Amino acid sequence: MNTLLSAALLVALLSHLMFFAIAKADWHDYYAIDRVDYPIEIDPQVGGLTAMKDGRLALTVMHGDVVIYDPESETWDVFASGLHMPLGIVEEKPGQFLVIQKPELTRLIDTDSDGKADQYQTVYDDFGMTGNYHEFAFGPVVDTEGNIFVALNVASNFNGVFEYIRGEYSDLCPPKGKMQQWHDFEKWKQGYRKNVTRMFSCAPYRGWVMKIAPDGEVTPFASGFRSPAGMGFDDNGRLWVTDNQGDWIGTSPLHHVSEGDFAGHPASLHWKKGWQKPHSEIEASDLLPLRKPAAALFPHGELANSPTKPVKTIAKSLFGLPEGEMLLGDMNKNHLIRYLPDEIDGTLQGTLIPFVGGNALGIGNYTMDFSSDGALWVGKVHMNWAGGEGLLKITKKKAPFLIESVTLHKDGFQITANEPIEALPDAVSITHHTYHYHAKYGSEKVDVTNVVPAKLTLDKSRKQLFITLDSLAENSLYTIDLGEMVSVNGKPLMGTVLRYNLIKRAGDSQ
Repeated sequence: MNTLLSAALLVALLSHLMFFAIAKADWHDYYAIDRVDYPIEIDPQVGGLTAMKDGRLALTVMHGDVVIYDPESETWDVFASGLHMPLGIVEEKPGQFLVIQKPELTRLIDTDSDGKADQYQTVYDDFGMTGNYHEFAFGPVVDTEGNIFVALNVASNFNGVFEYIRGEYSDLCPPKGKMQQWHDFEKWKQGYRKNVTRMFSCAPYRGWVMKIAPDGEVTPFASGFRSPAGMGFDDNGRLWVTDNQGDWIGTSPLHHVSEGDFAGHPASLHWKKGWQKPHSEIEASDLLPLRKPAAALFPHGELANSPTKPVKTIAKSLFGLPEGEMLLGDMNKNHLIRYLPDEIDGTLQGTLIPFVGGNALGIGNYTMDFSSDGALWVGKVHMNWAGGEGLLKITKKKAPFLIESVTLHKDGFQITANEPIEALPDAVSITHHTYHYHAKYGSEKVDVTNVVPAKLTLDKSRKQLFITLDSLAENSLYTIDLGEMVSVNGKPLMGTVLRYNLIKRAGDSQ
């Protein structure tokens, strides 16, 4: 009898320990990260990356080259050289690429099929440059109709402007002669710099997303950006753009961008037709009627500091993530981030969830793309800021247990998993907060409020968890911590903290 009892206790103890071990498992069970061996003669800072149709990768590197990497043969070949800070690349067709450089959008063409670009064609360079170090150019991305989109950074008052600039100098900016005093940097810091806004747009279309049509016609597409380092289209052809926390941006956002949108940073308004007020005199009350709220917000220092390029997911069978969502990186944080959109009466909002991360991933995850075999390739850069170097390959080991969707209802959130949930979570922690919209650099969390769920419910399939709340606050970022959660098969949930940006409450029909 005692022997049987001891055996039963041992089995129970082992079962408990096995369950605890499973619950403590993490994303390593689901995905593998491998670092690609990089030849010493190739610059390891990857500014742009695209998976080519033939299975190879095209990379732009900060020394100014376009490099072709063949994963099968593990060979590296230089396709083009002499570019200036190339931060993005798209394959148009075999032997032809679009590359964004700091001064222009360039088409590179291999006319004789020898693996080297013979023609460097200027596609678009009709935007201003003052020589300021912070005037980066991002993109390109191309829609289904062949329109090309690029984004132009604003300048920083750590420098001023040069004597010779490209394009018109805005008469809403401080006098050009004063802005050239930065060459004596110590004098600049103590002197006129104090009269210059933290970021500025004194040359055309800094802080704008620009659209270049197939016939070459250029349209200033959307404004209000500070440092829009990431651009991408989703499965529905919608354009998404990330920006970086700073002046007028309390925490880093992800924007759904349509023509005519204003994302919130006022420097770009110097180039809005009919705008007459200098950036230095603008107040938040001038901007609120124009500003389109961000679809998602990355809490600074927690989820992301400098979010990067959004890339749409591929077939679930290949990588394990649902189609229809976006995957993003960050320069400062060592994890990737999923974005799950939720549309309420025409307003796009949604949820950010941490994905793979840790030391194996590292920081500086600037550019990503999926190859046709289901691998996610990640290029790293730092440009002497926070970041990394090299090329990573992420592959699925087995199907993960994760949240597939978070949808807002009139009385709470419906959270849908891809596998049945073993049990209701012991405790769900929920808060919501906002951020200041002001000229100061960044914002602390404002009006942090703890929320006690009125009820937690699992449906019959055990895949849908409904969190009932007594009330919902618009224009608030909700943080929902599900704690430890496992599937009925004992698989740990990948990504337990959900951050839903609630812009608009759901109607009675939802």
